[in-house]
Amino acid sequence: MKILVTGFDPFGGEPINPAIESVKLLPATIEGAEIIKLEIPTVVHKSLQVIREAIQKHDPDMILSIGQAGGRSDLTVERVGINIDDCRITDNEGNQPIDEPVFADGDAAYFSNLPIKAMVNEIRKNKIPASISNSAGTFVCNHVLYGVRYMIEKEFAGKKSGFIHIPYLPQQVVDKPGQPSMALEVIVKGLTCAISAMIHNEADVKTTGGTIC
Repeated sequence: MKILVTGFDPFGGEPINPAIESVKLLPATIEGAEIIKLEIPTVVHKSLQVIREAIQKHDPDMILSIGQAGGRSDLTVERVGINIDDCRITDNEGNQPIDEPVFADGDAAYFSNLPIKAMVNEIRKNKIPASISNSAGTFVCNHVLYGVRYMIEKEFAGKKSGFIHIPYLPQQVVDKPGQPSMALEVIVKGLTCAISAMIHNEADVKTTGGTIC
């Protein structure tokens, strides 16, 4: 089994992005699965182009993308990507699409087809905070979550993909009073747990992961 794990480069004026830093530290193999690590640009469409080329080259069974979500306090496994780009800030090449579809011929939304609840359960079993998220935002993270699932539907049938958002690193919040953070080694352990659950759960577990609002 091969799993492609992607992480974004720094964006929004930050000198570091915990997404790619955590991906770099993942083991080369997890539970016998080969882990292919890929840095992707925080740029609409170019990010998907880089992932598409990696899928064509490596033919992974699953694709897991990692992104920074400043303000979140736990590892949040995303449930769904929506077909909209509505960027509050510019991406790393100055693009700022507003109310534009990711793909004009795509469905309104695509759900992750990874075992998201099993992933959350495995992370929590290892004493790391985690939860299901029902919104990946409308910036490049959602763009990638939606776009990879679109590519699977259109080009790469049978593959699975999904997305995990992670908190800031401690050094990123020194000048951000009140913002939560998580140590890099804890993030890496949590991602390793999530990938282990991906490998061992063909179907998801039936347990609540919902919210009231």
